[in-house]
This record gives sequence, structure tokens and C-alpha cells, in this order.
Amino acid sequence: MSLFEAAAAALTPMESEQDRADARSKAREAAQAAPWLGTILDHHMRLESAFADTKSASDSATREKALKHLGVILTGHAIAEEAAIYPAMAADGDKGSATHAYSEQATVKMQMAELEKLDPMSQDFTDKLDAIREAVAHHMYEEEGTWYPDLAQSAPSEDQRLMARDYDEAYGRFVGEDALQPA
Repeated sequence: MSLFEAAAAALTPMESEQDRADARSKAREAAQAAPWLGTILDHHMRLESAFADTKSASDSATREKALKHLGVILTGHAIAEEAAIYPAMAADGDKGSATHAYSEQATVKMQMAELEKLDPMSQDFTDKLDAIREAVAHHMYEEEGTWYPDLAQSAPSEDQRLMARDYDEAYGRFVGEDALQPA
């Protein structure tokens, strides 16, 4: 674990699996009136599966392929949120959370770049993958627990429509259909 990862872990109290499940349930309720949120929740679940697939890969080639898939959908998801959702959060009066979200995603992108340099079957790789997965899980918890349900409730309907359109377009441009298939 790097000094940065150790400091982040010490400063960030981690929520329980039950807390995460409760947040996701809250977000699923909010998604009934905000389809963009339902799409994001589906992508969060896809990311969780991609992390698990990467970790469970039994050989170097399979792990590298799974990591490539994880990287594409993680980056596509981040770009789509950065293009469509975080600006809407800021416009809706939550500039602090939007800025925080951008920062967290930039950090994960840098950590993913470091991960690619490690031997995929090494303990260092597994440790870094676990740290990234935990950071992403915490980020999703923040989004699902308050940020997105609040935005789904407060943003005007036209903004909701634009968020859905812009998120889908940005995600599709980066990820494309081929990358949606598991490794």
C-alpha cells in the first residue's frame, strides 16, 4: 500500500456492506423517477463484477484481459459522469460534492495506470486492485447514498432529460458495444 493509499484509508471511515446496500436501495427508489440514475446503478453493478472478474482470474493473460475490460468501463463511466452528472450537481447547488467526485475519479484513474505496470499475478497487484476497488465502492456509496438521490429529487425535469442523454452519449462514445462484453 502506498503512502497515499494508507493516508486515504486512515482518513476515510469505510462504510459497511449494509450501509452500501441501504444506499443502493435508496438510489433504486430515486431511479424510478430518474432513468439516468437507473443506468448509473446498472453500471455500478457492472463495475463490481469487473473488479471481481479481474481479481478471480487464474492466470496472467486472463487477468490482463479482465483488467483491460475493467479499465474501459471504469473510465467510460467516469467520463460520462464527469460530462453529464457532476456539472448538473454543481448547477443544482452541490459544487462541493461535484468537485470532490471529480477529484476521486482522477485519483482512481492514476491508480489504475499504476496498476497496469505491476505483474498481474503479484501480491502488489492484488493489494492495489483491492485498494482501488474499495475506493470505487466508497465513491459509489457517496453517489448512491445522497448525491444522486438528492439530484434526482431536486433537478428540474429538463435537466434530468439532459443528464440522461449526455450520460448515455458520453458512455457510448468511450465504451462502445464491444467493450460491454465481459473479459
